[in-house]
This record gives sequence, structure tokens and C-alpha cells, in this order.
Amino acid sequence: MTSSAIRSLVWGGGAAFALLALPAHAAVYEVGPGKPYASPAQVAEQLAPGDLVLIQGGATYPGGIVFSRPGAADRKIIIRGVPVDGKLPVISGGRNTIEAAANHYVFENLELTEGGYRCFFHHAHDITLRSSVIHDCPAHGLLGADEGSGTLLLEYTEFYRCGNADQHHTVYMATDETRFPGSVFRMQHCYIHDARGGHSVKSRAERNEIYFNWIEGGKYHELELIGPDGQRADLAREDSDVVGNVLRKTNDSYSVRIGGDGTGDSGGRYRFVNNTFLLQDAARPVLRLFDRVQTLEVHNNLFYRAGGKPVQALQTERVSWTEGRPILIGLNNWLPKGSQFPEEWFGTLEGDDPKLMDLSGLSAAGGAFDLRPKKDSPLVDAGALQIAGPHGFELPNPLSALSSSPPPRRGGVSFLRETDGRVDIGAYEGGFPMRAMRPLPERLVGSDAADPMAPDPMAPDPGAPPPGSLGPVGSERSAGRCGCRTPGSPAGPTGQRLPAAGLGLLGLAWMSLTRRREKRSRVRHGS
Repeated sequence: MTSSAIRSLVWGGGAAFALLALPAHAAVYEVGPGKPYASPAQVAEQLAPGDLVLIQGGATYPGGIVFSRPGAADRKIIIRGVPVDGKLPVISGGRNTIEAAANHYVFENLELTEGGYRCFFHHAHDITLRSSVIHDCPAHGLLGADEGSGTLLLEYTEFYRCGNADQHHTVYMATDETRFPGSVFRMQHCYIHDARGGHSVKSRAERNEIYFNWIEGGKYHELELIGPDGQRADLAREDSDVVGNVLRKTNDSYSVRIGGDGTGDSGGRYRFVNNTFLLQDAARPVLRLFDRVQTLEVHNNLFYRAGGKPVQALQTERVSWTEGRPILIGLNNWLPKGSQFPEEWFGTLEGDDPKLMDLSGLSAAGGAFDLRPKKDSPLVDAGALQIAGPHGFELPNPLSALSSSPPPRRGGVSFLRETDGRVDIGAYEGGFPMRAMRPLPERLVGSDAADPMAPDPMAPDPGAPPPGSLGPVGSERSAGRCGCRTPGSPAGPTGQRLPAAGLGLLGLAWMSLTRRREKRSRVRHGS
């Protein structure tokens, strides 16, 4: 099923849905051929909290649209595309194709392209961009300004052919820690690929939550999570939670950089859980630590290099640890034999082959990717369930449930991660069919409007197999697996809960290692 067909299923009938439960004071603006307004720009300056703009698909509209009239936290302004014959509305051109310049907006089901500098320019607070396609942007696909930017939720969106040279990126996010302290950049269920330059995703946000995405094809890093540029260093510590992603290199550059880039650094806490890292034959180290970092924890991740060659997991020559010593911790990661990884990682597995369903795309043009473990894979049930951060340095509010898997090189959907109470290493669980999930449109019900940081409202894809059935491939271990939602996990898709509260065995192990290090240090220094 194509991305456009998926989006048509998601949003077909969206106009009728949108008119249900509208607050009495809200206005509906219909835009498109034969509608009262010919262009979204004609309504941008008329909007008020709770209003809905319906933009007809199958047509192209001029970009350069500035949305500068604010919504309200409980009555967001919604800019919604309505597909026509499976086609999204295309908004094209302008220096900034769309500029979110006021708070409390939802933009959904749009195709943005050919913005002269930025296809989506974010400098507001409480903004959602979902279920959209952003492509062929000669500089930034999405840019969050250093000043005036607050919380942004980016989900179910595909980006491609964006970026340029070394300073323009597919997604480049920042938050204003002075004006909007405590802001969050959450990116989930997205497909980022085929960049024309820069990093795939670069963020200077105060907090990053990078969940269940497929990211590949960046010129430099697939993910760069660093500190702010132009904010006081004492305002905040910038932390990041990176869970359940596929990060695939298509060249020989680094996969991830954390800490800083020589401008602003974070001094932050970083957590990588159940990700799958795929590297080319000549790839460099995976996680590149640069400038100030406080902690790094790495659990249940799969690292694989083409041909099963050894991997250098970390590069630490240019890191500055804020506590004066490394605070590293990790459990149950899998790497090829002969790989280099820290002594602070416990339960590390090494092998020749992770035995995934189909990895032919890593070495052959036109090859496929099915990254679920086979039934005899060493990844099966090998992940740690009880994980905790370093004692006294835990990441606040980490994601506790593996509810989803990354969209396998497609946009507009996510995939349920089912469980029998155990956890496989990597971004996918073996033994289950790939059951697609789709987002529901933003609700328009006054104070019940969806919280941008709340669990996603989800519904099964109509084309997905019925519960309990076997998918076309990878039916191993389906029998006896439970589809029950784990207590305490987010509402919606079934998820594996990863307990993070309390010290646990990992925290005790880290304390023990720290004491041994301190003892060796005292001996070396004669104390």
C-alpha cells in the first residue's frame, strides 16, 4: 500500500469527522477549488481558537503562509488537509512554505515542498505537525528557531530530499529555554530519508524524545542531539530519550552525535533503548560523544555492520564529562564479534549474525528490510526488562513501554510491537505479524482537545490482519503470545513495559563498578 493510499484511508471522510463535536463558537473554513476560499493564506488572519481549516487535496496552493493568530491550549486551531482521490493538498514555494508563528496549532495531512529556505518554520509553542509529507526543500525541511520556539510534536510524517551542504538539515529543531522553559521536542513514527545535505535530524531542544522512527540517508549524522545556541548554559540541562528507532547509515559517516558540535553543548543525560543501528562496510563509530555530556545509558540495542564486521560503539576522545569521570551504563546490547564497547556495559552479546528476517537491503540496491528477529535469532528474549539509569543520575520520565515499532521505510503509519512479557534486542519483536496502526484526526472538543504530549489516539489499519492471525512473513513464535496491554503503559497499542523506577540490578552494578574505579584511582594516586 502506498503512503498516499494509507493517508487516504486515514483521512478519507475527514471533512465529515471534523464537523462532529465542534465547539459552538468555532468556525470552519473550507479552502480549495469550488470552495469559499481559494488559498489558505486568505483565512490565516481570520482565525480564532477552536477554528478548523479544511484544505482540499488534489490541488496546489502557494506557500509563504504565516499563521500568526494564536489558538488556545484547550481550543487549538487545526489546519487539516482533506485528500481528494488519494491526493493531499500541496502547498508549494515561499521563503517559508508554512510559518507557525503563534501558539496552539495542529497541522495535519499536508504536502509541503519547494520552500525557498524552510518548508516548515516553527517559532511558537504547543505545535503539532502530523501525517504529512515534506520534500524537496532546498535548505531545511523543518526548522525550529532558537528564539520563540516551544514544544513541538512531530509524528507520522515523511521527509525526503531536504537539506544542503553542512549547515542545512532535514529536521533542525531548537527550543527557547528563556521564553518556554521545559519545552519538549517529540518526534515519533516518522520516516526520514534521502537527505541532500546536513544531518537527518539535529536538535538543540531542552528535551528530546525520539521514538519509533526510521531514519536513514543523512550526509553527516542521522541524529545529532546537542545544546542550545545563544541560551545561557545555566538555564537548563538538555536531555534525550531515544527509544525504538532504526538508524541506518547509507555512507561511511557517524550515526549519532551527542553533547555538542563546537557551538552549544548540553551537559545532558542520554538514554538509548531498543534501537537498531545499521552501518555500511566502511562506517565510523556509532555514538560520537563531543563536548559536555553528563551520562550515557545504552540498553537492548542492536549494532550491525554490513558483512558482520566489527563495530566501534563509542567515540569518546573529544567528550568532556561534567562529573569529571565517565558515567556510562548499558545492558544486553548485541554487536558483531570483535567489536569495541565500554567495560561498563554488562550482558553484552557478540555474534556472527543477528539472524533477522531480511537484511538484503543493507548490501544490495533494491533489497528489502524486515528487521524482525527469526525464531532462532540470538536477539529473541535477550533484552533486559529491568533497566535503570545510573543511581543519582537517572533520566527524568523515560519512556516505559515499547508500544510500537518503526515504520519500515514508509510514512503515515506506525506498527504495533506485541509482546509475551519478554523483550527482544533491537527495534522489532520477532514472531509477530507487522500490524499497522494509524492516527486518528485531532479532536475538536473544547477542554478535551488532545494534549500534544499525550499518548497517540490510534486505531488498527483496516488492511491489517485480524488479531491472532499470521502475517505473510515471520510467523514464528506467534502461538501463545499475548496481546494484553501492560498495566501502566500508554493507552492504545499493546506495549512492553520497561521498568525504570528504582535502582534495579543495573544500578547496583554501576555503583559496584564506580567503587572499583574509585579504589583503583586512589591506589594510582597514593591516597
